[in-house]
Amino acid sequence: MWQRISCLIAGLVFCSPLVWAEQPESAPFAIAIHGGAGTIEKSSMTPEKERAYRGKLEEAINAGYRVLATGGSSLDAVVAAINILEDSPLFNAGKGAAYTYDGTHELDASIMDGRNRQAGAVAGVKHVANPIDLARMVMEDSPFVMLAGQGAEDFAKSRGVPMVDNQTFDTEQRRQQLERAKEKLDKENKQDKDYRAAVESLPEPFRMGTVGAVALDKQGNLAAGTSTGGMTAKRYGRIGDAPVIGAGTFADNESCAVSATGHGEYFIRYNVAADICARVAYQNKSVANAADEVINDILLPVGGTGGVIVLDSKGNLALTFNTKGMYRASRVAGQKPVIRIFAEH
Repeated sequence: MWQRISCLIAGLVFCSPLVWAEQPESAPFAIAIHGGAGTIEKSSMTPEKERAYRGKLEEAINAGYRVLATGGSSLDAVVAAINILEDSPLFNAGKGAAYTYDGTHELDASIMDGRNRQAGAVAGVKHVANPIDLARMVMEDSPFVMLAGQGAEDFAKSRGVPMVDNQTFDTEQRRQQLERAKEKLDKENKQDKDYRAAVESLPEPFRMGTVGAVALDKQGNLAAGTSTGGMTAKRYGRIGDAPVIGAGTFADNESCAVSATGHGEYFIRYNVAADICARVAYQNKSVANAADEVINDILLPVGGTGGVIVLDSKGNLALTFNTKGMYRASRVAGQKPVIRIFAEH
């Protein structure tokens, strides 16, 4: 079932994006993924590039689905899907990570187990090829929830994780984005001497970009994970919502699993992922209604742009966003994958 939800950007109604809400009577397992939300328009994308994105989304959703279909855990499915997106230069995570202002890469990730609310996260790592794997190690092999920077990498080394050169994450597309972002930041900052306003003035592609997955396994357990290369031209060790449990990632078998993508500062301030699941748990809202309320009624009026993928323990899905597009895919037990990029009508 498709539910139409209106969206409002810059005071003008430009579309009615579709909240993807499949509600099968019985779904023993399901998975959804995203590759980021933002200004994604068909008119500005070549057919070759669109095929590349759709192909990688299909590869990732099928990898996670295979884990679930063979009785694997939701955690394994989330990691399998995100690994593929992290390894692709198409997305702002892992190989395609954004550049910091100084021309390096700082990666963040988090994961959460819906069975017991166990969670793990890493922030600001520079030499780990797949941060989602390290986040899971923090959850399963340490007494902590979040590790950052050198400490996170020291922990990785203690667990036998190989370190990679930071240049492993270099891509020409992201380098060009950095050059354009720095030029705009420096110009705005010179004119107004207001760094905050300069950052806020950056177009969406510079401020957004994340990958994530949510899954329900045959045992009825939910899991969620999120990984990102951060904001283009970020400085001072900035950390967004992706590694913050309750903001960018949340999972609880009693409510739902959420992975978010968007302008991270807003998702942190409004505790987006946990808020959606709280509405499901305490107000008996459907995942579609809860996601719509938070993304379109709470975030959008204050300038928060982005989206979420949400899955409950019955297999109900919502892939909701208030931007012009979101790379996304889902697959429910016994069905073929469904892949979308634009705000389709």
